[in-house]
Amino acid sequence: MSELPSDPSRRGPGDTPPLQQPPLWRQLQLTAAALASIRAGTSGSVAFEAVEPALRPGVQSLGFQVLRWLGRAEALRRHLAKRTPPPLPDALLCTALALAWNAEHAPYEPFTLVDQAVEAAKRNPATRAQASFINACLRRFLRERDELVATTDSEPVAQWNHPRWWIERLKRDHPRDWQRVLAADNAQAPMTLRVNVLRTTAASYLTELETAGLAATRVGPSGLQLARARPVQQLPGFADGACSVQDAAAQMAAPLLLEGLLPEKAQPLRVLDACAAPGGKTAHLLEMAGTGAIEVTALEVDAARSRRIDDTLARLGLQAKVLVADAARTDQWWDGTPFDAILLDAPCTASGIVRRHPDVRWLRRESDTAQLAAQQATLLAALWPLVRPGGRLLYCTCSVFREEGSQQIDAFLVHNTNARLLPSPGHLLPQSGSNARGVPDNASGDHDGFFYALLEKRPR
Repeated sequence: MSELPSDPSRRGPGDTPPLQQPPLWRQLQLTAAALASIRAGTSGSVAFEAVEPALRPGVQSLGFQVLRWLGRAEALRRHLAKRTPPPLPDALLCTALALAWNAEHAPYEPFTLVDQAVEAAKRNPATRAQASFINACLRRFLRERDELVATTDSEPVAQWNHPRWWIERLKRDHPRDWQRVLAADNAQAPMTLRVNVLRTTAASYLTELETAGLAATRVGPSGLQLARARPVQQLPGFADGACSVQDAAAQMAAPLLLEGLLPEKAQPLRVLDACAAPGGKTAHLLEMAGTGAIEVTALEVDAARSRRIDDTLARLGLQAKVLVADAARTDQWWDGTPFDAILLDAPCTASGIVRRHPDVRWLRRESDTAQLAAQQATLLAALWPLVRPGGRLLYCTCSVFREEGSQQIDAFLVHNTNARLLPSPGHLLPQSGSNARGVPDNASGDHDGFFYALLEKRPR
């Protein structure tokens, strides 16, 4: 699962060389094609999924690095070319620039990347006519790299590798932390596991990892952060449900919703996971509650994504009522019996998980935030009546924008006087758990950006 391709000149001691490393020019071709697809509006997951499996790991590794430095690459291209080239040649040129602009972090030597990018252009009929142009731009870049990089340092999009509107929004929303958030977005996220406490304990599983030669550290009650990302097939007992891959911030959802509720009723708690795919939080609720303590209904509006919930639960040996339904249209799926607890992990800009999905920043438009905030408000208004008096609703988004977090909840509380905000983490910024509005003793840690608000319905 390493995001960087194997480069013989950069392998560390003990690293196993690849058996058949595809030529770099071919990887650059496919990376440029993925970038062109993303620029046209395709999500990164879909764009990289289109790459043949044998080449996908290397291409995705290169592609992630390109997306993290695309702002810089586009700024350099504007100084190198008077006119923007056609989409695919431009994607190849920007791919090479993103990978080569900083020699210290380049996956290959800059001159090798330039040479192979020109070769990639020559070998593709769709870019062959632009091969001389690409060669001229990149050779000039090698000659004038320091001067060109210094020139682009003054451009915010090049410096921070985010759209200008995104940078300005973060400045408004987090005036003390916006630079740290942007810098964190350009770093590689750690691989964090959630131990299935129905099968084992975090301490025991940590020992299993160490026995298998996999270094890890404890994160939260049942989380473990790996020192190096690994394919899940290498994790002891993964196929049998011993653990799941889940960011440390996402692991906060189940404890926040359930703690203090479980001892109240002899009968199983009725719990709704309103936007459940791919099922990680659904599974965590069931693991944490224990056998027979809760009955979970998991909703997902997309039929294909709902099947991922079934797959997740099957691997972990858990059961829930999985429905393909729009959570906001309660008349089509609700049986009329109130829920003790509702988890609303609402659709959002995903601005808090850019470390893991670096395409998000380039796919989103400024207008998306208001549109998604309206959808979030609709879901809150639809689901709040389904909570029993004394019950809870946990609202969360993987966003760092206040319009999708604190501002959303402030507006909800104004219009719902029977709602009380319980102690909640509030806005969690990438790689930091500190938050002035949240729980004072909330421990700092390495996690994605999230927002949590725990709401209790006042008894009649």
